[in-house]
Amino acid sequence: MKIILASGSPRRQELLQSVGLLGAVKKPDMKEEMGSDETPLQYVKRNAFEKASYVASGLKTKSVVLAADTVVILDGRVLEKPASKAQAIAMLQALSGRSHQVVTAYALLGVLHPKEVQKVRAVETKVVFRGLTEEEIEAYANTKEPYDKAGGYGIQGAGGAFVTEIHGSYTNVVGLPLAQVCEDLATEFGAFTPEFDVP
Repeated sequence: MKIILASGSPRRQELLQSVGLLGAVKKPDMKEEMGSDETPLQYVKRNAFEKASYVASGLKTKSVVLAADTVVILDGRVLEKPASKAQAIAMLQALSGRSHQVVTAYALLGVLHPKEVQKVRAVETKVVFRGLTEEEIEAYANTKEPYDKAGGYGIQGAGGAFVTEIHGSYTNVVGLPLAQVCEDLATEFGAFTPEFDVP
């Protein structure tokens, strides 16, 4: 059995493909808005579960749905995807020379599965940035990279040049904590064996 990924993220698709677990992609058509009384952890877990539920509700065959949501947290404040160059610059300036948390929550839902599993889990990684110059920030904000990524940077791309330390899962920062997802798939569903896509 393969996974139905409830996400349009190409990074999540690539990660699942690398271990042979990607079956299909169905992007949920949902708005994401943090409630005034929600903590960042509650917010990402709710988003992941609602995305998975949205896609699962339209399925008629036995399957497992995986959805995820990633946020960057700095000083207790959630940094999502910048909507403009000014926002991207402001985020990079705030992250410069400091540590922040990247939290990805994921949800696994079994559809018409003998185990009607509903699992939601969040994984946190600490990331440290070196000090950035205004020229670096401006140049990076002029690329396409910041605008579809939480916190305004991609660790797997040019934004990796800003990172001096990572404490925790690297793939979590990319958008999906792959080790934990594979572990939960094996534990909860018992039928998932990675098929490594190595050239």
